[in-house]
Amino acid sequence: MPLALLLSRIRLPPAAMASTRSASSARLVRASRAEANPVVREVKRESSVSFDISKPESPSVKRKRVKRELEENGEHPVKQVVPDIEDFRYDKTKALISSIKVEKKARVSAVIKVGAPENWEAVLRGIKNMRLSGQAPVDTKGCEKAGSLLPPKERRFAVLISTMMSSQTKDEVTHAAVERLSENGLLDPDAIVRTDEAMLANLIKPVGFYQRKAQFIKEASKICLERFGGDIPDSLNELLALRGVGPKMAHLVMSIAWKNTQGICVDTHVHRISNRLGWVFREGTKQKTTTPEQTRISLEKWLPKDEWEPINPLLVGFGQTICTPLRPKCDMCGINNLCPSAFKESSSPNPKQKKTRSP
Repeated sequence: MPLALLLSRIRLPPAAMASTRSASSARLVRASRAEANPVVREVKRESSVSFDISKPESPSVKRKRVKRELEENGEHPVKQVVPDIEDFRYDKTKALISSIKVEKKARVSAVIKVGAPENWEAVLRGIKNMRLSGQAPVDTKGCEKAGSLLPPKERRFAVLISTMMSSQTKDEVTHAAVERLSENGLLDPDAIVRTDEAMLANLIKPVGFYQRKAQFIKEASKICLERFGGDIPDSLNELLALRGVGPKMAHLVMSIAWKNTQGICVDTHVHRISNRLGWVFREGTKQKTTTPEQTRISLEKWLPKDEWEPINPLLVGFGQTICTPLRPKCDMCGINNLCPSAFKESSSPNPKQKKTRSP
């Protein structure tokens, strides 16, 4: 039916008829353009497609909108626990505590073996030969001798107390202090706890830092009574938890008192001599170690474990008699032909003294 006849039969309001005519005209124009240029095609826009180029909504706004739409449709969104961004902040305190725990665990863990120094076995044999006389102070008055005639439990406590006093103190002075405590019946944790701290300090004097050590000894004695039935801790970590007990002391006590060697006891003599011999280096370098703890870690990487316990008294006695801190007696040393530090430190006030090496 012709369009004009159809429109004449349908009565529409004037505005609607104008709109209809306009739409028909637009379709005719598009059709004619398509016929004139067949490459051009009409693109139909779907009502759901948005060409909004405004600023995108933020994640928080989007979450709120989705939640609102779900609630309007009668649905309940599943609540998800998402860590707040604050949870990922770097906490220096936590990081420091974590690093300390990791470091402490690493200290008592198995060590990685590395290449041993050249000629170390010959050097060790030479030192052992020089120490056969047993005339060094450590041989008769070291911490190993503390309470040697006491029953096992009492002896272990005496070893702990002797070791706590030995820091920065000569063996002769420490041994004499142990003897005074024994004479006063104070090689016992209960007796020490009941003793005045000032009196205890006076008895162990002139041990280095005797007043502070008296305080630490009283605290340790109380812990031994309350937590270990009057005995001493039997683990490295529990010994290290006692105030005044460092790694050197803890390893020494474990070796002497419990016959359980978990590491090398490194004091000032072992630290000095190991560096002079070129046995130890800071990790990843060829530089000398600067602390006893660095020396311990370096030694444990290559020294056979059956040498861990005897190496301390061996080198301590060697350091007390021949490889002394000042003016080492290199001319008397039986391994001066193997030592990289031989004669490099003045052995006497006269620097022009003739240098003679062992054959």
